[in-house]
Amino acid sequence: MLTSQRRLRPFLKWAGGKGQLIEKLARYFPACIKKGKIRKYFEPFLGGGALFFWLAEHGCFEKAYLYEVNPALANCYQVIKKDVKRLIKELEGLEQEYVSKSEAGGEKLFYEKRDEFNAFLRKKASSGFIRRAALLIFLNKTCFNGLYRVNSSGEFNVPFGRYKNPTICNEVNLLGIHEILQKAQIICGDFALCVKEADDESFVYFDPPYRPLSSTASFTSYAKGAFDDREQKRLRKIYGLLDKKGASVMLSNSDPKNVCPDDNFFDDLYQDYRIVRVKATRLINCNANRRGEIKEILVMNY
Repeated sequence: MLTSQRRLRPFLKWAGGKGQLIEKLARYFPACIKKGKIRKYFEPFLGGGALFFWLAEHGCFEKAYLYEVNPALANCYQVIKKDVKRLIKELEGLEQEYVSKSEAGGEKLFYEKRDEFNAFLRKKASSGFIRRAALLIFLNKTCFNGLYRVNSSGEFNVPFGRYKNPTICNEVNLLGIHEILQKAQIICGDFALCVKEADDESFVYFDPPYRPLSSTASFTSYAKGAFDDREQKRLRKIYGLLDKKGASVMLSNSDPKNVCPDDNFFDDLYQDYRIVRVKATRLINCNANRRGEIKEILVMNY
C-alpha cells in the first residue's frame, strides 16, 4: 500500500514537470509498484524529478538510476546528494542579496549572476560545482517563468522574471531531497545508457522532451541540440530493447491529436504497446489565456 509521511517538491521549476500529473500516472503504474516495491527504478530524462521524489517517498524501489543529459542540472543533483549543507549556505547568501535589492537592483543582480553562470558553462569547468549549482537554482527562481533555455552556443538566455520575494533557499526541502538521493545513482548522459542496468525487476519511466504541438510550442532547448522526430524514433528502439529485457516501461509525451486529429505519429510508432490518453494542464505558456487542459499520451508495455 502506498503511504507517505511528507511531501517533497522538485527544487527547480522545469518545463514539462510531472507534479500535476502524478496522481493520474499512479493509476497506470505496473502491478509491482502498486503491490509494494521493485528492485530498480529508472528515470532516463530526470528533469525536475517529480515522479522520482514521489516514488521514493512511498518506498517504491530499492535503488534508482537517474539520467540527465544537461551537465548543469546533473551537477545540481550531485551537489545536493553529496554536499547539501554548503549548497544551502551559498543559496542563503544569494537569497539575502537578492531580497535586499530594489527591483532595478534585483534585475542587475540577476544578469550579473547569469553572466557568472554562463562563464562556467563556456569554460566547462571541472571545479566550482557548488557555486554552479547555487547559481542554477538562483536563476531558476528569479528568471521568467522558471524556464531553463539555452541558445545555439549553449548559454542560458532566459530573461529576468521580476519576482519580488522568491524562495531561493528552501532548506527543509533540500535536506529531504539529499536524504532520498542516497538511494540513487546520478548519471550525466544519454537516455540509452539505461539499457545496460535494467532487467526484469525494473520499472522505467521515460519523460522525454515533448514533441511540439506547434512550431512555436517547443521548450526542448534545455540542452544544446534538439530532440526531434529522429530522437523520438531512437527512443522507441530503446523502449523495445527494455521490453525484451522484461522491464516494465511507461512513457509520457504530448498528444499531437490535440491540434491535428489525423496525426498518428505516436500511435504508429508505439502500435505494439498499450496507449492511453490522459488530461493534463498546460502550465507554461507566455499567453495566460492559452494555459488550459490538453491531452497527453501514456505508452505502457504491461
